[in-house]
Amino acid sequence: MRRRNFLALAAAVALTPSTGFAAVPSVILHKDPNCGCCSSWGDAFTKVGFSVRTVEEPDMDQVKERLRVPASIRACHTAEIEGYFIEGHVPIDAVRRLLDERPPLAGLAVAGMPMGSLGMGGSPEPYDVIAIPRDGGELYVYQSFKPD
Repeated sequence: MRRRNFLALAAAVALTPSTGFAAVPSVILHKDPNCGCCSSWGDAFTKVGFSVRTVEEPDMDQVKERLRVPASIRACHTAEIEGYFIEGHVPIDAVRRLLDERPPLAGLAVAGMPMGSLGMGGSPEPYDVIAIPRDGGELYVYQSFKPD
């Protein structure tokens, strides 16, 4: 009887049309409880369909150490998404590219808090998204943003 139930279930699954829904990327956003720009960054990801869970951290340095975020590119908040870290005000399109291409990186970072970057506001200024290789290799520019 078990085999018959299994075959019936398998046939039903095979005949059910695909919904076409992709998995929703899940983001864990680690931030200082007093930081507003970090919340704005997370809100922007939520608005485009990412699932964002915010964790207010009493010690952000501990989070950055655990994820091995290089000191030279640290910013105000750190996120985790599908095995990568995202440091600072990395834009949505750079994260989507990362998730589409799946390069051998530990993560992406926007050092500091550039004006006009996602979550910051103000007059846009040029900035780079930095790639951090998983193997400890040289950091490099993953994507550049220059205002019009």
